[in-house]
Amino acid sequence: MSNELKEIVRSKYNQIALQSKEQNETSCCGGTSCCGDSSEVDYTIFSDDYTDLEGYNPDADLGLGCGLPTEHAKINAGDTVIDLGSGAGNDAFVARSIVGTKGRVLGLDFAGAMLTKAKINAEKLGFTNVEFFKGDIENMPFEDGLADVIVSNCVLNLVPDKVKAFGEMYRVIKSGGHFCVSDVVVSGDLPEALLKDAEMYAGCVSGAILKDEYLEIIDRAGFKNIQVRKDKEIFLPDEILLNYLSEKGLAEFRSSKTGIYSVTVFAEK
Repeated sequence: MSNELKEIVRSKYNQIALQSKEQNETSCCGGTSCCGDSSEVDYTIFSDDYTDLEGYNPDADLGLGCGLPTEHAKINAGDTVIDLGSGAGNDAFVARSIVGTKGRVLGLDFAGAMLTKAKINAEKLGFTNVEFFKGDIENMPFEDGLADVIVSNCVLNLVPDKVKAFGEMYRVIKSGGHFCVSDVVVSGDLPEALLKDAEMYAGCVSGAILKDEYLEIIDRAGFKNIQVRKDKEIFLPDEILLNYLSEKGLAEFRSSKTGIYSVTVFAEK
């Protein structure tokens, strides 16, 4: 099932890479194809506004994040930063504006179309110290203790084995280094219809785990000084949920204590 989920995510994000942010936001329900498929999830529903950040490049912004992890990442000039699930390069280019010419930014993604887009963007910007690599977050192609900082934006919820992912993050971060990730977590129990839907997984919903479980995985991986730097509830519109739930199911979901949240988490090695 793990490999099947990865292929679903890879396929969806390869499709999204071929669209602009505006197409993602203005299609009738967001995401990859629409309008003929009313079950598509709005992939931009979690996104924050990057436009005022130094290093922002509109060609790299597909509206796929759920926070601004670089804001809380304590990146310094000269740092080596790894961006997990780097997409078209949005967070990588913001990080590069901080590390400067003496630093290094490494993006990791497993969607070929995203990597192609990111490399084209880096070439257009003339950056020689921003590189993009193809690879799996559960088994990164990086040496031990390489990164001063790891950032990631709305990606780890898409990784089937989060224990492996945070274990790999611990391995590649230097002693004394840290990470800052924005991600999607839940409180309460999501309806079974959402949990079983592949589109909801690729849309960053059904792959999300309980917030306490998420933080416990980070702790078990060996990280210290774990902080939730930002926490905001995400509202999924009725028109999206009704593709998966009955009217009764929707009413039960709305009256339950289940919540979907975007969190930005910082922790040190």
